[in-house]
Amino acid sequence: MRYIKQILLILALAISSLSQAQEIPERPKNQTLVNDFANVLTNSESNALEQKLLQFYANTGNQITLVTVKSLNGYDASSFAYEIGEKWQVGKKGFDNGIVILFKPKTLDSRGQVFIATGYGLEGAIPDATANEIIDNEMIPYFKQGQIYEGINQASSVLMGLAKGEFNHQQYAKQHSRSGKGGSFGFLIPLFIILIFSFIGRSRSRGHHTMGSSGSSLPFWMLLGMMGSGSRSHGGSFNDFSSGSGGFGGGSSFGDFGGFGGGSFGGGGAGGSW
Repeated sequence: MRYIKQILLILALAISSLSQAQEIPERPKNQTLVNDFANVLTNSESNALEQKLLQFYANTGNQITLVTVKSLNGYDASSFAYEIGEKWQVGKKGFDNGIVILFKPKTLDSRGQVFIATGYGLEGAIPDATANEIIDNEMIPYFKQGQIYEGINQASSVLMGLAKGEFNHQQYAKQHSRSGKGGSFGFLIPLFIILIFSFIGRSRSRGHHTMGSSGSSLPFWMLLGMMGSGSRSHGGSFNDFSSGSGGFGGGSSFGDFGGFGGGSFGGGGAGGSW
């Protein structure tokens, strides 16, 4: 009787493991880089993103796949994304240069979730902290407004730039740090300068024109606007760095994906919710 119970327990565990494994989507037979199982993108958005990711793969050999799902089936987002990366073998064997962008939409009874999982070969170019910054800066602000495609598209552009070496993660962090400061306090600098010159002008003897008065070279508010415009934030987009070194070399001819190539994942990445 004891042996029968042990056999039944082993069978139950095996069935449980099998059913859990089946909750991760199988790699599609017609492999594509955009896999919108949750139907959150329009056909034109899906096609545009597919062509963008294909071009990136053709130029660098790095593979970025988007997977949207209606439910995480009891998984946490990180485990779900890593399982897809391993099960689908995203990236090239020996380079492990794949990225999985996992997206689950927000519903009435659950928060929206996103996770960026990076293969071994890209963890240096895209550290966990940087993946988290990309989610916070490029994705969630759009997702909160219901602009799913815009957030995914913006994040993919940054991931491509980092993977290609157009800019590094320190430069990305520094750029957003400057933008954040400029958006909150940058306008104070030109304002102080204007106030100082205005004060100096008023302290002069009569017959001299103060800044903003009749006869001055520029009206006060025009000068304020000109100086203030330079300190405005660029709204979260990141395009201030010119192209640099390439990635891992050529992938395939444009428009010919050919399938995922045997990449592996080691737990790198970050996630967020809204």
